[in-house]
Amino acid sequence: MRFSLFLTAVLMAGCASPQLTVFGERHDQVDQQRQVAGVVAHLAARGALRAVVLEMADRGTSTAGLPPDAGDDAARKALAWTDSGWPWVQYGPVVMAAVRAGVPVWGGNLPRPAMRAAMDDTSLDTAVPPDLADRLTAAIRDGHCGLLPEGMAPGMRRIQVARDRSMAAVVGERLADPARPGQVLLLTGAQHASRDRGVPWHLVAGDVLPARAIRVVLFGGEGDGLQGDERRAAEVSPGPDRCEALRKALPKG
Repeated sequence: MRFSLFLTAVLMAGCASPQLTVFGERHDQVDQQRQVAGVVAHLAARGALRAVVLEMADRGTSTAGLPPDAGDDAARKALAWTDSGWPWVQYGPVVMAAVRAGVPVWGGNLPRPAMRAAMDDTSLDTAVPPDLADRLTAAIRDGHCGLLPEGMAPGMRRIQVARDRSMAAVVGERLADPARPGQVLLLTGAQHASRDRGVPWHLVAGDVLPARAIRVVLFGGEGDGLQGDERRAAEVSPGPDRCEALRKALPKG
């Protein structure tokens, strides 16, 4: 019943027919990925899904061309999946719901070799306005529990901007494909999904989509400073203290 109500709200609230629906998730929360897999299956069954774009796979990878009866191994290979970063047990159902329906899944993330170049690319400092850059920097510091060495923050902000631009570019490419009707669904982390700093901001600023054509769904309650169109409840998966783990990982002295 809870999922049925969730799905009805996603499909009917706000913009009735968005060109892009963005789900902003927390990577360690399995119910969030489970809910997105259900939405993918439902939209695909209605013929309303053009493509799925994932932060969890690199740009340049895709399941396009795989038959609907392809197995998990074939999908993982097509997306060059790295299980250490993104557990397939959590994200595989999202991918396979699309594959089974004949809907292609596309990687949207910046490939790892390009991240080093992005870290040193000072032109990315002016790719967003100063207030947005400040929000990204504050979020990066907060995400690292205030333990990030000060000198690393600018480079990590550049990577964040470059990753958002990469995902926005893939979304734009999928929307421009005349061969498939329907909307695009993007699954990414909540920071990348926020209207005021993430992929939606780049799509609107780049005149790829008007704001009204994008629907952003975030999980959890208010108070995180992120901007979306809807907040959805999800079961919470307990985990280790992230900040404590980070403290242990930092060099002593």
